[in-house]
Amino acid sequence: MKRKQRLTTVLLFALVFLASCAPSTRQILATKESQVKLRAIQTRVFDATDTDKMLRTVIATLQDLGFIVDKADHVLGAVSGTKLDQYILRMTVSVRPRGDTQLLVRANAQYNITAVENPEPYQQFFDALSKAVFLTAHPVD
Repeated sequence: MKRKQRLTTVLLFALVFLASCAPSTRQILATKESQVKLRAIQTRVFDATDTDKMLRTVIATLQDLGFIVDKADHVLGAVSGTKLDQYILRMTVSVRPRGDTQLLVRANAQYNITAVENPEPYQQFFDALSKAVFLTAHPVD
């Protein structure tokens, strides 16, 4: 009987512990801006077709901006990086084809577990990425 009580107690504590570790869905999905407006800030279209080259350019751009690349998945077309500069900013960038002649690049930045709604980090990333894509397409001697 005591063994059954202990097992029940351990399972109960484990369940409470795991539930407290799970992020709140409400907190993750809660944003002040509309999702459409946020997606417009996060997304750019490039006249390019080489997904591999774009992923390499995204990685280089994140590194140039001070991010440490955590994960890069060629199959999914996604790159994640973390910036540790008096704060922790995590950015995940996905690249996917859009039609036959374009690539859609979407960046998603998070400060802790809160979505970044300020357009400035996205503008900095896409400005740097646009310059890198241009320089890759037009090598300078």
